[in-house]
Amino acid sequence: MGQGSSGLRAASAAPGGALRRRIGRLWREVAKFGAVGGAGLLVNLLVFNLVRHVTGLQVVRASVIATVVSIVFNYIGFRYFTYRDRDKSGRTKELTLFLLFSVVGLVIENGVLYLATYGFGWDSPLQSNVFKFLGIGIATLFRFWSYRTWVFRALPVRDAVANAESILAAESGRPRPKVFR
Repeated sequence: MGQGSSGLRAASAAPGGALRRRIGRLWREVAKFGAVGGAGLLVNLLVFNLVRHVTGLQVVRASVIATVVSIVFNYIGFRYFTYRDRDKSGRTKELTLFLLFSVVGLVIENGVLYLATYGFGWDSPLQSNVFKFLGIGIATLFRFWSYRTWVFRALPVRDAVANAESILAAESGRPRPKVFR
């Protein structure tokens, strides 16, 4: 009688609950990534148009400058907002990987603009902005995958549990539990 039917339901519902939690975490991550990315998109397009119209630089050069500015903006947003709970132990490696994958994204983004401008001759301000936007969209898919997979890696479960326990202990005023490694 100790197990009862509610124990069986809880056991059978657990995998679905775990899946729902994983989907919920992924959804929150995508939303945060999108918020930072959306702000970075605005920075990118504003700097692109400002540099293009004020300096008279060629389209792709202005785009590369705008992309670099948005990369710096996005790193700060991703590190301190989207992925603030992720592993922070290897900042040099994290920044190196971020810059490496950002450069690949820069090539994707500006390659689309280059092809449209110099391959097809589509270089009006409207066309440049459309293909800049298209390039950003394609590069964003690559960046999302690479940043979450390689740059802002999730903490190992042991460290995540220890971190959560220390937060709970601090909130309740109890001493932090010991973690054996």
